[in-house]
Order: sequence, then C-alpha cells, then structure tokens
Amino acid sequence: MFYDNAWSIQQKCRMGGTDMCVGLSAKVVKISDGTAVVDAGGAKREVSAQLLGDLEPGDYVMVHAGVAIAKITDDDEEETDQLMEELL
Repeated sequence: MFYDNAWSIQQKCRMGGTDMCVGLSAKVVKISDGTAVVDAGGAKREVSAQLLGDLEPGDYVMVHAGVAIAKITDDDEEETDQLMEELL
C-alpha cells in the first residue's frame, strides 16, 4: 500500500534524510486531548490535532510531520490519493 511508503518518506524528512517533505491525507478515526488517531489507507497513526480545534471523527485532514495541519474535503482527499499513487 502506498501510504506505508509515504509515511516512511515523511519520517525520513523529519530526520533530515531527504530534501522533500510529504503531507498525507488521512481520515480522523478518534480524537482525545489534542491528539487524533488517523487512518491513511489502513495505516493508523496518532498525530497532534492541536492546530485544528474543530475536528470530528470522519473528517479528513492533511498530516505533515506528525501534525494535522489542515482540514480537507472528501474531494481533496481523493485527489491527493491519486497524486500520491502516481508519485510512488
């Protein structure tokens, strides 16, 4: 699944291992105390949700470096998925 590769790229970016950083679209599964569990194509991760105060389970977000940085629409999520598949 392409998300496993994308999560790996994102982790390398945080460690300075690449010149490119990747933001991933993911669906919010659960929210608790400023942290969200997100599902990116079956890969579940815990990310900071402190930048976005109005998140609810079922919302889609853009995740970068372990932080949900923006709420996105279903259409944005589908377009991002297609682009990521083409890149990886």
